Amino acid sequence: MKKKFGYTAVIRTLGTAHEKYQQLLNSLNSQTIKPDKILVYIAEGYAIPKETIGWEQYIVVKKGMVAQRALQYEEVESEYILFLDDDLSIAEDCVETMFALLQREGADVISPDIFSHANRPFRAEILPFLSGRMVARWHDDYWGYKVMRNSGFSYNASPVKDVYWSQTNAGASFLCRKKDFLNIHFEDELWMDRLKYAWGDDQVMYYKMYLSGLKQLTWYKHGFTHLNAEAAMISEEKEMWLIYSIFWFKTVFWHRFIYLPDKLIFSKLWSLLCIGYTLGFAFAMPLLKLNMKQFKLRYRAMNDAICFIKSGDYKKIPLIKEFVK
Repeated sequence: MKKKFGYTAVIRTLGTAHEKYQQLLNSLNSQTIKPDKILVYIAEGYAIPKETIGWEQYIVVKKGMVAQRALQYEEVESEYILFLDDDLSIAEDCVETMFALLQREGADVISPDIFSHANRPFRAEILPFLSGRMVARWHDDYWGYKVMRNSGFSYNASPVKDVYWSQTNAGASFLCRKKDFLNIHFEDELWMDRLKYAWGDDQVMYYKMYLSGLKQLTWYKHGFTHLNAEAAMISEEKEMWLIYSIFWFKTVFWHRFIYLPDKLIFSKLWSLLCIGYTLGFAFAMPLLKLNMKQFKLRYRAMNDAICFIKSGDYKKIPLIKEFVK
């Protein structure tokens, strides 16, 4: 395949991935279609990594999962951008195949299914299904990932094709036009960086793309490797912050992306029932286990989220415009 499109690889990092980051740089350097540039957006206050291939460029920006991606990319001159986290390795024909799939399907965005949920053991699906966090769908020939009315998502549990259409994806990597990314105004979603551990930034970004009318693909038979797949156990403190972040995010996401854009009264009522069930289940589980610490944490997260929704800062955020029904 001849090179038909120019693209720039952009990486968000804290500069602490070390050998994993080196593997990413090496794999970009060996692509059958090499990037025009490799731009690395590193958080202020962090040292430039020693790992290099000699032609990457660094731009210092504010720290944050959203802040380091919600940029104007004035340094990018190419039509397309390949967005990357710093702990990936990419097979040499991946970018070439991504362009081919975009052309073949008439899509705007493509993302590899890096954190696969397909073919999970049935036992592992029960609790996520009951809680409404994530729900398996079988024998779906069209959708990969879909966003549900309770802020959770459903996934294709038995994919057989190489790509499926999706409403959300994993945020570790995706390819799209620069102009399409800028048009979703991801900078409006900097509210997520209020959390100590940002959660759900990928769901917000992709669902906003979907609502704006961009056609997104999930690529299942990809050549990406997530090098942190066997991450070490997290501390109890970090686990508690993550739980807080998840429930805070669920509440705000539901209000901003599910409830507010809906103009139909019966549909809004159904959305209220959905989030009510999910939050009710979330509060019931720690009570059944007599774990008041978990109960109080989840309650505080939801209460803080509601306070944020009522705040002047939240009301200043531009409303979501839905172009897809």
